[in-house]
Amino acid sequence: MNDEQVSIKTPEFVSLQFQPAGLGSRALAFMLDQLIILLVNIGIVILTVLFISGQSFLIGMNSPNVAMAVTIVLIFIVNTGYFFVLEYFTGGRTIGKKMIGIRVIQESGHSITLLSSFIRNFLRLIDSLPMAYLVGILMIFFHSKHKRLGDVVGGTIVVHERRAKKSNKKTALEKEIERRSLTKDDLAIDVWALKSISAEDWKLVKTYSERLLHLPMNERDPLTRKVANALLTKVGIEGTGKSNRELESILFVLYLKLKEEWEFEL
Repeated sequence: MNDEQVSIKTPEFVSLQFQPAGLGSRALAFMLDQLIILLVNIGIVILTVLFISGQSFLIGMNSPNVAMAVTIVLIFIVNTGYFFVLEYFTGGRTIGKKMIGIRVIQESGHSITLLSSFIRNFLRLIDSLPMAYLVGILMIFFHSKHKRLGDVVGGTIVVHERRAKKSNKKTALEKEIERRSLTKDDLAIDVWALKSISAEDWKLVKTYSERLLHLPMNERDPLTRKVANALLTKVGIEGTGKSNRELESILFVLYLKLKEEWEFEL
């Protein structure tokens, strides 16, 4: 693994250390994704053949033509939309990237935006020229941050993702979350709302969650109300009328949901 580090200061003045993903890890992730796409394409073709063989005598002579047209459209959608959709909706991780341990983020340190995901994947057309992704390979190899053209124009960077090693000893926060039987699935938050959370918001909910249990009781309630007022409206949750205990649990669950997106070593 490449040991070079890139330091970026986010708009919220949070300093992050990134380890750009090199040609080898990106190529391996890409091959895995292409294998998945190939298997899906083969599945679509097999289903089409089965459909045509089973329906051609019932629907008429035009049935095979319609089925083939639908198949071509589906294959086009899978091949063009796979990277764009997964990178945006799964925090910059396609299946291949997740298996290798890399992800796409904005160069500012934020999660990839819809526009950036579209741009970087649209420009695959150029990166793939003249054949076998030669332009993209050369760009990644020679660029100081291992970027291909899509990354340069889209303002993105592919980085290694190393999860912090888990200790067998549970923290006070982990014990409290377990005691309250809280899981990240306890809150249904729209994906668009989660995308509105910034690095500074994550830092706030992380600091709150980790420090709350160490504060005296008379300081907990005002802090909980303050943090809830700052964050819950952003994710479409109404905090009015809820007890402090309920707000604490909601913020703890929000912490769990955001942790998967934001808490990683780069």
